[in-house]
Amino acid sequence: MEGLDTSIIMKIGLDLAGWKKIPFDSAIHVKGNNIKKVFVSIDVNPADIYLAKNLGCDCVLTHHPLGKSLLSFHKVFDRHIDYMVENGIKKNLAISLVKDLKHKVSLKSHSLIYNDVISTSQLLHMPLLNIHQPLDEYMRKIILSKLHNSKLESVSHLIEAIEEIPEFKKALTRVIVCNGKSTNKLGKWVLILAAGSNGGYDIARTYYENNISTVIYLHIDYNELLKLKKDKRCKNLVILGHLAGDSIGMNGICQELEKREIVVVKRGIIDDSNF
Repeated sequence: MEGLDTSIIMKIGLDLAGWKKIPFDSAIHVKGNNIKKVFVSIDVNPADIYLAKNLGCDCVLTHHPLGKSLLSFHKVFDRHIDYMVENGIKKNLAISLVKDLKHKVSLKSHSLIYNDVISTSQLLHMPLLNIHQPLDEYMRKIILSKLHNSKLESVSHLIEAIEEIPEFKKALTRVIVCNGKSTNKLGKWVLILAAGSNGGYDIARTYYENNISTVIYLHIDYNELLKLKKDKRCKNLVILGHLAGDSIGMNGICQELEKREIVVVKRGIIDDSNF
C-alpha cells in the first residue's frame, strides 16, 4: 500500500468542508510522506508526539491550532460577519463586533508559548498538521442537516434532535439551555459554528435584537453567560458541547483516511463506531 503525504491529508480535510483554500487556523507544520499510520487527537502536547512515535505512527493529525495557525487564529472570525449579515444584521455593525472579538484574541496570542509541539515534532522527525475550521464546517453541516430534517417547535425539540447524533448521544455532557427554558418556543434560530469561536455576549445579544429567538453555540465563557443572563433582551441560548462537536469532524476525517487503508489511532475522541 502506498502511503499518503501531509498535503493529501490536508486536502481530505478541505474536501469534507467543500473548500479549496487552507484557512488561517489550519496548517501543515512538519511535512511528511509515505504516511500509513496516523495518530489523531483534538489537542496534542509534546508528550503526544512521543506517544505517537512509540505507537509506530507516521504522522500526527490534530484539530486545534498550533504555531502559526494559533497566532493567526483570529483571522477566521470574519465568518461571523457572514452569519450576521445573512440574518439581517447591518454589515457595518457586524464588522465592528467582529473587530473587537479579533482584537481580544489577537492580543492574547502574545502570551502564548506556541511552538513547543512543533519543535518536538521537528526534533523527532514526526510529520504534523492541524485542521480546524474545515472539520468544524463538516460538523456544522452534519448538525444543520439533522435540524433541517427534524420537526422543531420548542427548544426541547432542538435538543432532542441534536442528541440523536452519535457523538452527542455518547458524550458525558448534555446539550443544555444556558439562558431561557427548554419549554420555550424555538422561533427563528441560528447555529454559530465554524467561525473560529463563539461570539460571546455581544454577538449573541445582537442576534436577539434582530428577531433571532434561539442562538446555538458550542460553548460559552461563564462571564459572557452572566452578561446574557442580566440582559432581559436575551432569549434562548443553547450550548452543545465542545468535545462532542469536535469529535464529529475528527471522526469524519478518520473515516476518509480508513477508506484509503490508512491505520488510524484515535486519542480522546468520542468514537461513533458503535452507532
